[in-house]
Amino acid sequence: MTDILDDLAWRGLIAQSTDLDELRALLAAGPVTLYCGFDPTAPSLHLGNLIQILTLRRFQRAGHRPIGLVGGATGLIGDPSGKSAERVLNSEDTVAAWVERVRGQVSKFLDFHDGPTGATMVSNLDWTGPMSAIEFLRDIGKHFPVNRMLARETVKARLDSTGMSYTEFSYVLLQSMDFLELYRRHGCLLQTGGSDQWGNLTAGVDLIRRVEGGSAHALTTPLLTKADGSKFGKTAGGETYWLDPDLTSPYAFYQFWINADDRDVEQFLKFFSFRPREEIDELVKQGADRPAARAPQRALAEEMTTLVHGADETARVVAASRALFGQGSLDDLDERTLKAALAEVPRAEVAPGDLPTVVDLLAASGLCKSKSEARRAITQGGAYLNNAKVESEDAAPAADDLLHGRFLVLRRGKRNVGGIEVTASS
Repeated sequence: MTDILDDLAWRGLIAQSTDLDELRALLAAGPVTLYCGFDPTAPSLHLGNLIQILTLRRFQRAGHRPIGLVGGATGLIGDPSGKSAERVLNSEDTVAAWVERVRGQVSKFLDFHDGPTGATMVSNLDWTGPMSAIEFLRDIGKHFPVNRMLARETVKARLDSTGMSYTEFSYVLLQSMDFLELYRRHGCLLQTGGSDQWGNLTAGVDLIRRVEGGSAHALTTPLLTKADGSKFGKTAGGETYWLDPDLTSPYAFYQFWINADDRDVEQFLKFFSFRPREEIDELVKQGADRPAARAPQRALAEEMTTLVHGADETARVVAASRALFGQGSLDDLDERTLKAALAEVPRAEVAPGDLPTVVDLLAASGLCKSKSEARRAITQGGAYLNNAKVESEDAAPAADDLLHGRFLVLRRGKRNVGGIEVTASS
């Protein structure tokens, strides 16, 4: 079997471990069952969750058995870790719907079969729902000293600021019970998660020791940060990159990786790519030798978009990315992909009817700061409409120039792209 811990260490994916040497011996002895939990606190998982999903996938490819846990119960409460204020509780119906969506997202990355490494999906509502409050307090609560819970960093930070309800205070008991139940039901010996989950993970290890007298392990990955100080997986405006294509288009998802900072791309390749070390080293070298070609970013963008959205969708977004910059036919792009691509560039909406001149459109879209700047771009041969050079300052698009009857693609020079959409709501 592949030495998974050596691979994770090289990738920088090990932040904390209860006992790395003991875990290494356990993994070497045969297939180990491990799990990671995903709370349905939104209708989709996001890029930050992807690290944990892919960690399960790495363990399975190394010969171990992953369990994906969806928090049908814990999602009704929400983990207070890293939160400065109390969560807003979602309705049971909402959480139930999100459970199914999250279950489907995690499932697509794992291999389900009848062998010893076949993946399993579970919901913690299955064992938490039937339990009475008295049973929970007697069987689980008695193993958690209050003084130790008050010493937890998450609790101390909240008690010093906005405070914490008993509901969120009890979250660690529920997550610990999950580990205990999976230990009993599936022989699960390892829980993985982000480093902000360390306290929850080790509490589960301790509960197994107290209740069953057994030994279990916890392993965390570091929280990923970007070199420019911005939050990983967020847009400049703070919006989240989701795994659901209806919330973040495959084109926007692809562009996230394409636009990765040169200082970040090596870490991104190690954290997310399944390429072997030699290929990653070679891509990093290519990026250093010819940064303008963005070879590592392109390789990562294609690999991750294919992994999350499929090869066909990747082919569409690559074609759109090339066509917008004059390296392919805009006529070949389907309407959904073109709309998603134009949503990521400066754009403007115009009303139906006679279309404004290209000068007006360049200024309206923001590609040019003023009409006079737009005229200069045209006279200097640097303005394009649907990838055709604009020859006259008086040029205006015709109705049959509209792509899918509603879109125009503008370009200034080689790199600056904008869009126009004809809409009745303008």
